[in-house]
Amino acid sequence: MYSWMGSVGIYSTLIPYPFAWLTGYMAMVVGAFMTFVVQSSSVFTSAITPLVGIGVISIDRAYPLTLGSNIGTTTTAILAAMASPGNKLKASLQIALCHFFFNVSGILLWYPIPFTRIPIHLSKVLGNITAKYRWFAIFYLFIAFLVIPVGVFGLSVAGWEYLVGVGVPILVLFFAVIIINYLQKKRPEKLPEKLQNWDYLPLWMRSLDPWDEVMVSTGATCEKYCCKCCKRRGGEQVASVAPGKAMEVHENPVSLADEKNAFSKTPQATEMNLSTTPL
Repeated sequence: MYSWMGSVGIYSTLIPYPFAWLTGYMAMVVGAFMTFVVQSSSVFTSAITPLVGIGVISIDRAYPLTLGSNIGTTTTAILAAMASPGNKLKASLQIALCHFFFNVSGILLWYPIPFTRIPIHLSKVLGNITAKYRWFAIFYLFIAFLVIPVGVFGLSVAGWEYLVGVGVPILVLFFAVIIINYLQKKRPEKLPEKLQNWDYLPLWMRSLDPWDEVMVSTGATCEKYCCKCCKRRGGEQVASVAPGKAMEVHENPVSLADEKNAFSKTPQATEMNLSTTPL
């Protein structure tokens, strides 16, 4: 798998210029086919991740491979739907095709036009942040896969008024920060003097260094007390188990007596053998 995926990444860079734009789509086909073979997009993407880490496949090539795996994983649902009974075949195929067209719409939204390939840039930014602040990966997973889904679900259950009232201001603030950051880098003269940088904000709002100090101090405290307590308990357990596992030697009086008799008889037998041996 490793060498095969590496050859795919190298071959995809050798497509001639007139057809270079087909490189990503060929990678999608490969990703869809391999996911269809292993019947799991998680397995395929997990195999790609270390290859990107060691530089065998670039992020620009891994992105269409991942998109293709999202198409390949829909074949499992389609095959399962086709195996449904006749009276439930229509509903099963509808759900499976909804999954398929949902993934296709995601590809059409985030891949064909180069400047819409935002996930590539986001992955590079988040990777650079994680390389400097290792705790940021856990923080990102906690926010992206727990806080945001639970928050959106809770607001949707409460009613669309709550969802709009809370979600719209957050989205407006989010996109406003993105636009201001872009203008600060590309067109700072278009912004007011105060918005040309974020220096007027407190440090904890514009840098992760204060949060990094908090995380490092928390980890040091945990290592000092919690881990020390765990080590002490582990040492006590080893000390309590060690005597029970120590080898014990018990003397057997019967065997000792037999050994003494054997040693006492040996000289007599030797003398008898010497006396009967002919010269």
